[in-house]
Amino acid sequence: MIVTLLTDFGTEDYYVGAMKGAILSVSPDACIVDLTHQIPPHDVEAGAFVLSAASETFPPGTIHVAVVDPGVGSARRPIIVASHRHTFVGPDNGLFTFVYERDPEARVFHLTNEDYFRSPVSATFHGRDLFAPVAGALANGVALEALGERIDDYIKLSFAAPHRLPDGTLEAAIIHIDRFGNCVTNISRRDLLDDPSSGAMRLIVNGHQINSIRDFFAAQGVAGDELFAVWGSANLLEIAVNRGSAAGVLGAARGQHVLVTTDMKT
Repeated sequence: MIVTLLTDFGTEDYYVGAMKGAILSVSPDACIVDLTHQIPPHDVEAGAFVLSAASETFPPGTIHVAVVDPGVGSARRPIIVASHRHTFVGPDNGLFTFVYERDPEARVFHLTNEDYFRSPVSATFHGRDLFAPVAGALANGVALEALGERIDDYIKLSFAAPHRLPDGTLEAAIIHIDRFGNCVTNISRRDLLDDPSSGAMRLIVNGHQINSIRDFFAAQGVAGDELFAVWGSANLLEIAVNRGSAAGVLGAARGQHVLVTTDMKT
């Protein structure tokens, strides 16, 4: 069984190794794959996007353990999310928001059965003592119902999906900025197909206007610091500058509003 790990732990400390040990102590045959451990510390929003973008490449049945957990030890709940293809284990803090958006029928369970936790459970390291051994139990075939009770009041981040304003404008947001400065929005192709408007569509971000979608970053005719949109590898619309930082040109950060006002020219 494949078990992936995504955390904000970095790789200098013992935390990631300890989590792997806790999984293997329960399920010695588990195949553990690191998605990344370089999520910015405590950045739940960044973790949610990266988890969504990376997890879909894995085969059905994969178990994903995600720990970006600034509320560890508090009243926040530990949960399991069972989607139509994968199972996710981690904190109930919005980290699985895009899983819920992708699969509205996903089942969510509050982890309560301490028989499947390490003992004692550290108040500061649920990744090792709770989420990792539960992932091992799932890899061994333990039923979801044996691990906790189903809930429907789980936490979702507010910027997961764009919405229509009364005048028909699509209000979206930048949900991720990668190391190249490309601004990933929460706009999918479906959102643009649903647009009832007819003229030339444009994006407006922080006072800047983007008028065209290109097929790739170095498309012919793209020069200098020209801003353009491109469908990225996560199947979301990105704002880019060829060999430059769109975030820098825009002066934008994650959470920045993006307005789509009208059919964008290709």
